[in-house]
Amino acid sequence: MTHAAQTSKILIIGNGMVGHHFVEQLRQQDANAHITVLCGESRLAYDRVHLSAFFDGKSADDLALTDAQTYESWGVHFELNAKANTINRDAKQVQTEDGRIFDYDTLVLATGSYPFVPPIPGNDQPHCLVYRTIDDLEAIAASAQQSKVGVVVGGGLLGLEAANALKQAGLKTHVVEFAPQLMAVQLDSTGGDVLRDKIEDLGVSVHTGKATQRIEAGETCRYRMVFADGTHLETDMILFSAGIRPSDQLARQADLAVGERGGICIDSSCRTSDPNIYAIGECALWNERIFGLVAPGYAMARVAAEQIYAGTGEFLGADMSTKLKLMGVDVGSIGDAHGHSANAQSYTYFNQPQGVYKKLVVDSKAQHIIGAVLVGDTSDFDALLQFALNGITLPENPESLILPSSGDKPALGADALPSTATVCSCHNVTKAGIISAIDQGCCSVKEVKATTKACTGCGGCSALLKSVVDHELESRGVEVSKAICEHFNFTRQELFHLVKVEGYRSFAEILNAHGHGLGCEICKPAIGSILASVHNEYILTKAHLPLQDTNDIYLGNMQKDGSYSVVPRVPGGEITPKKLILLGEIAEKYGLYTKITGGQRIDLFGARVEQLPDIWQELVDGGFETGHAYAKALRTVKSCVGSTWCRFGVQDSVGKAIDLENRYKGLRAPHKIKFAVSGCTRECAEAQSKDIGIIATENGWNLYVCGNGGMKPRHGDLFATDLDDATLVKYIDRILMFYVKTADRLQRTSVWMENLEGGLDYLRSVIIDNALGINDELEAHMQTVIGQYQCEWKTTIESESARKRFRQFVNSKATDNNIVFVPERGQIRPASAAEKAAKGGAIPVQVI
Repeated sequence: MTHAAQTSKILIIGNGMVGHHFVEQLRQQDANAHITVLCGESRLAYDRVHLSAFFDGKSADDLALTDAQTYESWGVHFELNAKANTINRDAKQVQTEDGRIFDYDTLVLATGSYPFVPPIPGNDQPHCLVYRTIDDLEAIAASAQQSKVGVVVGGGLLGLEAANALKQAGLKTHVVEFAPQLMAVQLDSTGGDVLRDKIEDLGVSVHTGKATQRIEAGETCRYRMVFADGTHLETDMILFSAGIRPSDQLARQADLAVGERGGICIDSSCRTSDPNIYAIGECALWNERIFGLVAPGYAMARVAAEQIYAGTGEFLGADMSTKLKLMGVDVGSIGDAHGHSANAQSYTYFNQPQGVYKKLVVDSKAQHIIGAVLVGDTSDFDALLQFALNGITLPENPESLILPSSGDKPALGADALPSTATVCSCHNVTKAGIISAIDQGCCSVKEVKATTKACTGCGGCSALLKSVVDHELESRGVEVSKAICEHFNFTRQELFHLVKVEGYRSFAEILNAHGHGLGCEICKPAIGSILASVHNEYILTKAHLPLQDTNDIYLGNMQKDGSYSVVPRVPGGEITPKKLILLGEIAEKYGLYTKITGGQRIDLFGARVEQLPDIWQELVDGGFETGHAYAKALRTVKSCVGSTWCRFGVQDSVGKAIDLENRYKGLRAPHKIKFAVSGCTRECAEAQSKDIGIIATENGWNLYVCGNGGMKPRHGDLFATDLDDATLVKYIDRILMFYVKTADRLQRTSVWMENLEGGLDYLRSVIIDNALGINDELEAHMQTVIGQYQCEWKTTIESESARKRFRQFVNSKATDNNIVFVPERGQIRPASAAEKAAKGGAIPVQVI
């Protein structure tokens, strides 16, 4: 082992994702290496993969991969705005544009690439921009403020990312592509057509086979793009994203070997034609190939660090398979997606109504996968990739790997993967590396991630990582149970998914398909809640009634004496004098104890079962609805008086609370949910102690999530700031449905948040960045729930058969005059036979 890194000066030109990864790797190899970084931008490394998150509210700090304090703690010297323009190989010096000179013993070029701008007359005008850096994004945002229509030139990966950015900026968006299809490198023609249809369905116009001849002044917009076929398109902004070119200018100046079409030539040790100079990332040309993804760049960075420190390591190419979401559309490409290999064969599955296209490319003997295309559904991507990367022999019927799920669909389990299988491409974590981490004491996915960095890059390997970790733990005798109870070998989340996907509408259907036995007090209420969350049907139908607990059965909270509370909804705490009088009259008429709660409700206690329908009838006739105080659902939306009355209020908190309560009333969830809206930062509604808390600002609303004022108090986390009304509602829709979809049974939002891997940042990535690509689904599900709302009191009193359940005698409306009432605190407290029956006794029948 050599110690060159300990005794030489290592100079790195470029501080993008790959350059920063090299610094990390080298510092891990040698804590004392003399490292200097020249960064051409005004900021240190940031995440270019998720640049579009900038238009979802992410700041440059949010995207940062490092900071000055970190580099200083590592002993790394860095210079910002240091654009190198000269390499003196004889003197081993680099000079920057401002004349500074830096010495080196070993030089690493991580100069990346630059966006290709087609040589179109008029391409250098204002509002003709590129999409590459944070500075570019800031320029796009500024232009968007003065534009209504935007065009992206380029329909590849970067072009569609750029189109998403324009769409998020609020522009009418077009994509212009020279090729006859989108993503021509990664997808075949059918896949490109399906992707086009999906993107156009999202409101983005796609123009393929268009060669722009010139850009001139427009008539209805700022510019007119004139195409070779005689057509034209008018736009206010033009964003060029037509591919990249390797930044090899320094190499050319220093007379290093470069490729015929660009790129700094490197060998398998990542050395250039000068043994003291390395090149890594998108500027490097290996075996006549440029690798334009992050994972291959990281692999080069690791090899270069190992070579400099120990003289070992080889770069032997990299897998260029990709799985991503483009404007919410799932797209996957593996290997020879076009089937150009000699004697290649292919299987295809095309579901046009659902917009799903899958193509599997195999060798001449149908023994091994050599390529694949997935559009609209990438659920099979991980398994297909492992088959391809590890040369795993295909099953007898390879087409089964891409056909819709069925009971006999082959599955690639963790046990089938060789130890050399790469689980995380970004950080080169193999199955063996994961097993080694478990050998060292890791006992969970979270611990393995912290130790190996697996799944901390793009995150695409999360499912496979969990599969490998769970399998290894189970093989060591560590129980990794996911069963909700003995009757179902599924988690609540999996049961939710089954109900949602398969459309089950009763416990019996789910039990017959996926369970055994009769069910229990754990699975029945859980599935009852799931069915209500998904379909929002009346919970007291014959099919659903046996699944409910006592409170839901009688649509009220049972008290310790067997009586029930009646809690009508009072949205936002706002109530008219007429309704207040009605509540008082009902309380007096039925001898009910009244209590004003901390959630701005008036609770009526002491109602007997047989009285409930009559009380509800009077309340419904007076304009009240059920407050769902008995349910695992939205309970209250508390508010202060806001700007309507308070001299400090800056927004109408009461109006907002009423709107939110009316929107989410009836939403069933794993546990109860409470909201609050404060009209200013004085926080009189105590919003930060609620599951969803909203605090008014001069510029909109600050949103807090997952607070809890219960047994284990927790302040809510600040999720987003200065939101407008529409965005606030959109985020709440997504958060609530994501909670309903993924939380465990009886899990409060506060505990759910604490158990989320990645916590608040992960939740933001899902809700704001659409990291899982499910936001459209979440919003649509919420609309379904809202559309199915019903007041359960009203539904009950309108049904004579439903009313019978609340009588003292199931076959008569008569009452038992022998019932003894126990007074308490001045109120009449009943103890009827029917209420005793609710606690488990038999229902009495009057002989008539």
